[in-house]
Amino acid sequence: VADTLTRTGYGETTCVGLGGAPVLGSTFNEILELFEQDEKTKAVVLVGEIGGVYEELAGETISKMKKPVIAMVGGLTAPPGKRMGHAGAIVEGELGTAQSKVKSLEESGAHIARMFWDIPRILEGQGV
Repeated sequence: VADTLTRTGYGETTCVGLGGAPVLGSTFNEILELFEQDEKTKAVVLVGEIGGVYEELAGETISKMKKPVIAMVGGLTAPPGKRMGHAGAIVEGELGTAQSKVKSLEESGAHIARMFWDIPRILEGQGV
């Protein structure tokens, strides 16, 4: 994502990797609030993956943000129960699927990128 943003003339004020472990140092909500307050940040790109519910829980914060949020969720074509490289990324039930995350993020007001190259186009469309 950072490479795509840089190659298309955008930059990054900060890049944060939260991971998907059960114990986190920070949550999407905490980080999104910091980006919302940062004067140099014009928009936020959130990248998630299947498994867990952290992206779905971020919807409450996203819905209150004035800055555009572009969200991309990896694993849209992964079959249910498919492990994606580490133990935390297994889908259980309805929550945690790429589709449920996309739906939740979209309902909260995030702009959904399906591919990396969608991100600059969405940013431009948002006037960033």
